[in-house]
Order: sequence, then structure tokens, then C-alpha cells
Amino acid sequence: MNFAQVPEVDAASVPSDGFLLDVREDDEWAAGHAEGALHIPMSDFVGRYGELTERAPEGGKVYVICRSGGRSAQVTQYLLQQGLDAVNVAGGMQHWAASGRPVTDGANGPGAVI
Repeated sequence: MNFAQVPEVDAASVPSDGFLLDVREDDEWAAGHAEGALHIPMSDFVGRYGELTERAPEGGKVYVICRSGGRSAQVTQYLLQQGLDAVNVAGGMQHWAASGRPVTDGANGPGAVI
């Protein structure tokens, strides 16, 4: 499977109660993220995969996001290979913020996408 075949969804189409997996690095997450997202950096992903399987809704879709969509496409491909229902959020957090979806710094302040 190449990344052109990875299923994608527009950020504005992610359901408000959708399960969002953020695979950006710690500094990107700290600057701003979607509230309620699970944060597992791509660099730690394989070793922390169990955290995802513990938290993801059984049989539910996993929406994977990064800054612009490249890293999340790779993780989406991996999750699909593991048999999970995963979809890449096209354009990542950049499009998330641009579409008016909330971004928080985790300390009750507005977040920024870096």
C-alpha cells in the first residue's frame, strides 16, 4: 500500500466525538493540540502501541493526525495493516486549526500549531 491509497478525511469532517490520535512530537503537542486526543509521538509509536489498543473504541474508527498529514499517513497505514479501522486527517493540525476546530495548549489557553 502506498500513501496515496491511505484513506483520508478532511479535518472539518472528523466527528466531535471521534477518537483522535495525534502522532506529533512532544514540543508540537505542547504548543497546541485537539482536546481529548491521544498523544503518542510517531517516534515512540511501535513501543507504545498498547496504549492505543487500550484506549481506542473497539471496532471504532481511529482518526490519525500530525502537523500536515505525512507522518499520520504512515501511522494510518501501519494501523490498517494491524486490522484497525484508521483514517488519516488530511492536512493535519494545520487544516484542523484553519477549519476553525479548537486547539488548546492543555493549560486552558489557546494553542498554536507549530
